[in-house]
Amino acid sequence: MTIWIKEELCDGCQRCIKACPYSAIEIEDGIAHILETCTSCGSCIEVCKKEAVQSDAKPKTIPDFSDRKGVWVFAEQNAGELTRVSQELLGKARELARDLDQNVSALLLGHNVAGLADTLIKYGADTVFLADHEALEIYTTSAYTDVVENLIKEHNPDILLIGATHVGRDLAPRLARRVGSGLTADCTELRIDPDTKILLQTRPAFGGNVMATIVNRFSRPQMATVRPGVMEIVSTPDNNGRVITCDYSLSPKNISTKILEIVQEKKPKTDIINAEVIVAGGRGVDGEHGFKMLAELADLLGGQVAGTRIAVEQGFVPPANQVGQTGKTVRPGIYIACGISGAVQHSAGMSNSKYIIAVNNDPTARIFEIADWGIVGDLHEIVPEIISQLLSVKKGIKARRSGIGKKV
Repeated sequence: MTIWIKEELCDGCQRCIKACPYSAIEIEDGIAHILETCTSCGSCIEVCKKEAVQSDAKPKTIPDFSDRKGVWVFAEQNAGELTRVSQELLGKARELARDLDQNVSALLLGHNVAGLADTLIKYGADTVFLADHEALEIYTTSAYTDVVENLIKEHNPDILLIGATHVGRDLAPRLARRVGSGLTADCTELRIDPDTKILLQTRPAFGGNVMATIVNRFSRPQMATVRPGVMEIVSTPDNNGRVITCDYSLSPKNISTKILEIVQEKKPKTDIINAEVIVAGGRGVDGEHGFKMLAELADLLGGQVAGTRIAVEQGFVPPANQVGQTGKTVRPGIYIACGISGAVQHSAGMSNSKYIIAVNNDPTARIFEIADWGIVGDLHEIVPEIISQLLSVKKGIKARRSGIGKKV
């Protein structure tokens, strides 16, 4: 694309100079001139009221995608066990498909995994595309990409959702390149525009300081990866679905990588993603003693301790228990935020909790904007008081129970 100035129309208003992000326009003798540093981004064209900035670019038209039907979910499994995010995505896919009047399909790849098809139908899939092959037993980029690419080109889906796991983050961009589609990574919200019926994909941007909504107007399928723990699992036990077996010939040349050994990472007994109660600490907890206090509170409530990025960097919370944009996304029944300011980077990972309780000595802290209950004060005084009262209540309950059946 080439941009030039039609001098007889230019009045030297300098709007184009202010709009140009590359300082590629200058005014000379009252007329704008395009410099060699111009990247033809087109920002100047939109702001020129005299239509003096002109271009040879042709308007881009949106293709006809009426033949693209279906909301697909890549059903990731590991050693025959379905990942939680796959179940979460099926619930969201069903919601999106309802708005589009389309069906939900799950892509199930692996070896001896046919038994998972019924589970996928239970969580919302109308159709399960099953590719069962010994070459797919362990995930490899080339083999999985080949199979999913063939399925997309054969069935023309409208939307494809993939979990933002290690596997999903490897598969999704390669797949998008193969089928010539766009990809929005690490989405925290998905919805259908009621007017255009296009998928609106929302994700944190600029270090989590803003939430950007992205659309894919010019290619299909509309692809997005979604962080685990963001969406809610919805069971549909009465759902009926069908399984379509896909027979693809896979040879060693389809697999460019050979897996020699798999070393399992030692995981905590309970993942914070599954916790019903989380007691989280931030910079304001101020040290090891403070986090021991939070651990005591979490233990009394049958929950787990989590933290912000700074708490992890200081070594008070393990990386597996970090909540936020660069950590995990959680949605427990109760989230107690202690000494956490409420920056977007952290709130993006816990704002979907059912009930949020905030303890902070700063009444203007952003955490109070999303909290259901807030306590303004010193957490080193408030948390011990909460622990004391919980112990008192538990002691009273225990005493009442021990007195049942005794003669008076």
